[in-house]
Amino acid sequence: MSNQVWLSKLQKQRAIAVIRAPKIELGLEMALAVAAGGMQLIEITWNSDRAGELIAQLRSKLPECTIGTGTLFNVQQLQDAIACGAEFLFTPHVDCAMIQTAVKQEIPIIPGALTPTEIITAWSCGASCVKVFPVQAVGGASYIKSLQGPLGHIPLIPTGGVTLENAAELIQAGAVAVGLSGELFPKDLIIQRNWQAIAQLASNLLRNLS
Repeated sequence: MSNQVWLSKLQKQRAIAVIRAPKIELGLEMALAVAAGGMQLIEITWNSDRAGELIAQLRSKLPECTIGTGTLFNVQQLQDAIACGAEFLFTPHVDCAMIQTAVKQEIPIIPGALTPTEIITAWSCGASCVKVFPVQAVGGASYIKSLQGPLGHIPLIPTGGVTLENAAELIQAGAVAVGLSGELFPKDLIIQRNWQAIAQLASNLLRNLS
């Protein structure tokens, strides 16, 4: 998938569901729930139970969705994720070797960065966009807005502290999209297996961002 296609998906959806699943069966249900709510960008963290297998299952069960992975720490993990069918890749840090490996295989990679120096380094290495993490720890929307002057040409995806309430504010501040995990999957709803309520949260989120 080209970076251009990836960016157009981000601009259309504006939100990525991030799933960290202790059991593959649970991860599958979580993904199906947010997809039922209209979300089409789903990240399965690589430290989830049988992440590669789950990605392959979701590619088959949710053909309308784009399924990627995150929490990748090295080139080997990145190559394994691509082999399992991951369509986009998030890392918690900036590693030029990982970025260039993904670029060569035309898989969008979104490294995690925080400071302007890290963001520019990731972009210079060939990142498709940059994950700003953890965004709430450094001021949330006001930090994203303050980056727009010098770095407005770099698409930013804030994660870490993004909520159903502040997601729209982050988009208005200049983010191309946001990533949400726990906010979309409240523990009580997971325990109750209340997938309909989770689908509704996903639907509400997309409506707020449109």
